Amino acid sequence: MDKVRVLVVDDSALVRKLLSTMLASDPQIEVIGTAADPLIARDKIKQLNPDVLTLDVEMPRMDGLTFLENLMRLRPMPVVMVSSLTEQGADITLRALELGAVDFFTKPSSDLANVFAASAQDICAKVKTAARAKPRARTAVRKLDVAPRLSADAVLPLSQSTGTRGGSPIIAIGASTGGTEAIRAVLEAMPPDAPPVVITQHIPAAFSGPFAARMDNCSAMRVCEARDGQPIQQGHAYIAPGSQHLLVMWDGAKYVCRLHDGPPVNRHKPSVDVLFRSMAASVGKAAVAALLTGMGDDGARGLLELSQTGAATLVQDEDSSVVWGMPGAAWKLGAAREALPLDQIAARLLKLARLPLDSALRAAAL
Repeated sequence: MDKVRVLVVDDSALVRKLLSTMLASDPQIEVIGTAADPLIARDKIKQLNPDVLTLDVEMPRMDGLTFLENLMRLRPMPVVMVSSLTEQGADITLRALELGAVDFFTKPSSDLANVFAASAQDICAKVKTAARAKPRARTAVRKLDVAPRLSADAVLPLSQSTGTRGGSPIIAIGASTGGTEAIRAVLEAMPPDAPPVVITQHIPAAFSGPFAARMDNCSAMRVCEARDGQPIQQGHAYIAPGSQHLLVMWDGAKYVCRLHDGPPVNRHKPSVDVLFRSMAASVGKAAVAALLTGMGDDGARGLLELSQTGAATLVQDEDSSVVWGMPGAAWKLGAAREALPLDQIAARLLKLARLPLDSALRAAAL
């Protein structure tokens, strides 16, 4: 297997050295060069033709976002952003993902050597996954023609309940690598009175609040970071906080969001499997679920559990996914009845949510 050839771009000599040493420790990665600013990086990209670029956000002579936007327009390639764990850093990183970056990792403000060493496996995995991704600059998402007023065991034991206590449908979405933009595409196409949507996206705690705010600005639905005990209502979307699992529970007269501070599941917190299992137990065949682009297999078994209750399930197809890990794993398990391009998923979720709850009718409609 050919090594992944990486160019490290950062204005800090210390970060360039630490990051290069850490990446080079992986036998499947070769650091072919470094650059202190985007203008040097531009020349080295032409000379060295790297497979992946790690790109700092804040740099002299040209900021990382401007460079990324130019790069994705003129020479699209896999880029992993290096971001600070601040509110401003979160906003900039989310903008970078909009512009076409595949993924990101966070750069600490102190104790760089120890933090990078502790995160080495995760960072190397992100770079290797990026090399297999399909980079594409953000393009305008065509909104659907809809009427403006359309009406896992460590956290949650497996239940035989099929739910449907509330009767009305709830849409659940899970995603990871590439998911921030996939979720944007779905939420932008939702009408203001869409069925409620619950979302688990693998994202650090400092990023989930700004991410929810950005989604609220681009969607006709009301989008927020989920709070414990918050009622789940039509026309609203709830995004799991980056530090807690999101569950959907029946609270006597209504569905509510429950946040759980249990251990990571599939090495993720929040975990899509946890959300989907809670949906299988509480909502059952009234649920509609989609697993979007992402690395790994989190959500695949949860989607299968949902399908087995009679819920409508689908995944994003391989061609439109940045990484077909999670949806591909679900598809191989037989957990999804359909694999659809990203631009068709919102319309399909809405249609499935408005079908009769009887599973036989749903199956016939598929």
